[in-house]
Formats: sequence, C-alpha cells, structure tokens
Amino acid sequence: MKYLMLVVLAGSSWCESFVVADAADREKQESVIGRRVPDVVLPDATGKQIALSDFNEAKVLVVVFLGTQCPIGNAYVPVLGDLQKRYQDQSVQVIGINSNPSDSAESVAQHVAEFKVSFPVLIDEDQVAADLFGARRTPEVFVLDRRRHVRYRGRIDDRFGYTFKRDEAREEGLEDALKEMLAGKSVTVAEVEPEGCLITRRERLKDEGEITFTKHVSRILNERCAECHHPETAAPFSLLSYDDAKNWSEMIRETVTQRRMPPWDADPRYGKFNNDLRMTNDEIDTLVSWIDNGAPQGDMKDLPEPRKFAEGWTIDEPDIVLAMPEEYTVKATGAVEYQYFVTPTNFKEDVWVQASEARPGNRKVVHHIIAFVREKGTTKIQGLPAVGGFAPGEEPMVWPAGVGFKIPAGADIVWQVHYTPTGKEEKDRCEVGLVLCKEPPQRASKGGGIFNFAFNIPPDAESHRVVSSKKFSQDVELLSLMPHMHVRGKDFRYTAHYPDGRTEILLSVPNYDFNWQHRYRFAEPLLIPKGTTIECVAHFDNSADNPANPDPTKSVRWGDQTWEEMMIGWYSHVDAPAP
Repeated sequence: MKYLMLVVLAGSSWCESFVVADAADREKQESVIGRRVPDVVLPDATGKQIALSDFNEAKVLVVVFLGTQCPIGNAYVPVLGDLQKRYQDQSVQVIGINSNPSDSAESVAQHVAEFKVSFPVLIDEDQVAADLFGARRTPEVFVLDRRRHVRYRGRIDDRFGYTFKRDEAREEGLEDALKEMLAGKSVTVAEVEPEGCLITRRERLKDEGEITFTKHVSRILNERCAECHHPETAAPFSLLSYDDAKNWSEMIRETVTQRRMPPWDADPRYGKFNNDLRMTNDEIDTLVSWIDNGAPQGDMKDLPEPRKFAEGWTIDEPDIVLAMPEEYTVKATGAVEYQYFVTPTNFKEDVWVQASEARPGNRKVVHHIIAFVREKGTTKIQGLPAVGGFAPGEEPMVWPAGVGFKIPAGADIVWQVHYTPTGKEEKDRCEVGLVLCKEPPQRASKGGGIFNFAFNIPPDAESHRVVSSKKFSQDVELLSLMPHMHVRGKDFRYTAHYPDGRTEILLSVPNYDFNWQHRYRFAEPLLIPKGTTIECVAHFDNSADNPANPDPTKSVRWGDQTWEEMMIGWYSHVDAPAP
C-alpha cells in the first residue's frame, strides 16, 4: 500500500489587515528544496508526546503551517480536511502543530473544537519545527518525500489571498505536487510564494554585545563541540578559538538551527543516555543571538579554562597506544577485502581498560576498524570481544566508574580493517589508545550482538522489515546499545519483553544514518532480568528514493561490504550484582 501523511503545523496570529504583505515579503526565503528534515517530538494539547517519525509509514509528508487566528489559514482548514478525505484510500494522515508564541494549550484545544479539526494538533512552543522548515508564513506548505526531503514549498492553492477570495482554485499548487510525487515523478513547480500571516518568532536577539564569545559562546562550544572539533580529529575544522568560531559562524548557525549538529538520532522519548549530544534551546538561542549581532569577542578575562586534548585523541591522554604491526598499502582502485593484522600486547599481567579509541593513520582510506582481543594460545580472528572501534560517526568506548574491560596477560590485538580506495595508492597504519582504570574495577564489561544473517531485501523495497532477538539466561545490567546497518538502513528499535509480560522500548532510532553510528550509553545501568528477550526491529529502504542506495534493482543479503547489508543490535553489559 502507498502512504501519504498530511501534517499541519499551526502557528502565527493575524495582523490587523492583510491588504499588503509586510517587509518580510521583501526578504527572499532561502530555498529549502532538497533539505532533509530531521525528526521532531512535540506535545499535543493534552501533553502527550508525538513524533513525526510515528508516521514513518507515510510515503509523502505534507507540512502546512496554520494559525489559530489567521483568516487565510483558517479558510484553508476545510480545504485540508477535504484533501484528506479524497486521499483516504492512500492513507492520508493530517497532523497539526501550533508554532504561535501567543497560543496556549487551551487556545489550541478551543480552536480544534470550533473548527471541527479532525486531526491531532501539536504545540511547537520553542518553534523547533518552524526553525527546521524555515517557515515564515501561515499557511505555508512543505511537501516531503518518504526520506523526508523537501520537494515542494509554497502555497496550498490560489483560492484565498490578502485581497481576494475565490470559490475555485485556478492553480492547485499543493495537489499538483502530491499527484506528481505519488506517481513517482519530480515536482514540476517546486516553489510558489505563499500569501498569509507572518509567524511571530520568539525574541532571540539580545542587546548588541550582551552575548560574547569569551563569556558565553566559548563555554557552549567547549561543552558541545570541542571534543570532536579540535586539531587532528575527524571533524573538518577546529572550534577552540574565537577566530575559529567567527570564521565558521554562519555554518554553525545553519547546522544548529536545523539540528544537524551536534549529531544525535535517538528518539528522546525512550531511554536516558549520558552521551546525549543535543543542544538545549537556550544554547541554540545564545549561539544564534551572538552570530546575528556580529559575533563580538568580549573581554579576554572572561574566557574559561581551555579544554586540553591529547593530540589527535578525543579520549584523555592514552596510557598505552598499540599500533598495527606495519603500514598497509591500499591499492588505487577496486574492492579491498577486509584486512586482518595481529599485534602482540606483550602484557605481563591483566590490564583493565576504562576508555579506548581506535583511530586510522589515514582517514581517507579507512572505512572502519575493529580492534579485537584474542587470548594467549588461540588463533581465532573472528568471534572475539572488541576493545575499540572506528566507523563513520562512532564514538570512543567509555566504561562507567567501577567497570572495566579486561585485556588478559599475553593477549593479542587482532585488527579488522575495511579500506576504500581513493583512486591513488595510499598507506595506513591504525592505532588504538587505551586509558587504564585507576583502580581495580568491581565488574567486567561484556557484550555481544543481536544478529539476523538470513534476511533478503527485495529490489525497490521501500521499508523492508527485519527482526532479531536474544533471550538473556541471567540477570544483567545493560551499559550501552549500538545499532548497525549499512546505507539502506532506515530505522532501528530495541524493545525489551520482560518475563512478567511488560514491554519497554529501550532505544528508537527513527532516522538511522550510516554516517553517524552512535554508541548510546545509558545514564544508569539498566537491569535486564533473567528470561527477558530483547527484540530488535529494523527497516531497510532499497528503493530509488534512497539517495545512498547503490542499486535499487538488486536483492540485498548479509555481507561485509557497504553495498551489502548487516543487521546487528550491538549491546554491552555487566553481570547484575548478586542479591
């Protein structure tokens, strides 16, 4: 079945007259065609939290900003209801979101009742949705494809305007875009300027010079950005100094208001994680205010103590650094099979690790690294515990206080490295840095993966479901979860089915991104009683609508290479304390 979701975002109050468009009409909106809109979670008038990703079955998402008091917007409420009915066979779902700073939950509920709105209405109090779409007017429409890229932006049709009202539309705008998208075609007219009420934005700007880099911005960047954005790391530029921040200020503004940075893909309704990277709304407002006021430096005496980083590492200065036994030469072209190397640790006694980080010697050619630990006297190269890893967006391994990862005396590090040629011969030698426990840990970190090796994703499948599960035979405490798929991965969810019949979503990643493979670390270890089954459910997009899809005409099975697929729910845990 094909799906369509219609989302109405309500906001903005009506000015006294709509005879003329005001000064904002003279500002040309930056084109958002092609922009991918991330997930957003907002409450409805009853306080229930609802996410756009709750409607991931929708093939097309239509976002319309409406106002509770905007005459043009209100005139279109019946039109939108009629549109939903006419597309009911294609599963049209209407959702409202109110971005108006003067509206309360009570006024939204009253508006829904008076206009007999048959769809849920969410409240965008902090104008997160308005920021993500860059919306200025009500009603202003944004049509998103199944991958949530904007394909149409503008008006619903031309029935209602500042100075006119018609019984029939001359130009359909929205419906024309819908018909073309549902037919698998490109939208012929992608942008049409809307008429309607301006959305009053929350006041972000402070008096000029009130927010400075030294007193405010430096602290946010140190806390939220510097760990990756310092020299010799994977980030493309540093953000440690005033000049760094000023020179990249416009990029900072765009990425934080669109919630692209810092990257974080987990649904906030499920689980609490101590490495949650999301900025608060106050932090974003402070950065935007600073940039819009000319990025003043401020008094140097207000600077906080600079963060110190070991050269090229995001963890603390490693106590031990182990490297591949020698450089490897990567050929210029063609596929490179996984390469395995062995480095003896020569440890005379057991070593307990508190944090670890694997890093490439040449980031241009290394797709991923896994540093396995092999006990003395064995020759295996697979099915081993890992002490460190590197992949697009993957964070270092960090164990909580009282927990350590054991590398036994005499063990080897077995390297699995995936290389991707660049067009010319390259050389690489990977390393893993280890920060040791300051005192013997109370418990040892363990872990594993919840796999499905037997899937077969059909050609052009838009949302192919794959399931895996594991039943725990003893009480454990979960420390972290890390979903893994390749470029066709669409979403991933861990659900615990407890022995007493309860179920609990532990982690939901509604918009999986292969480029940001997070290890989600629980704020507190999560008890998983004996007899609990953890079920992992993933969906894969093997259609032509997936821009990262290498070939939508082929079936896809398990395989090591990026153009193949994997389905793994990684987890780490410790044994639960005895009663």
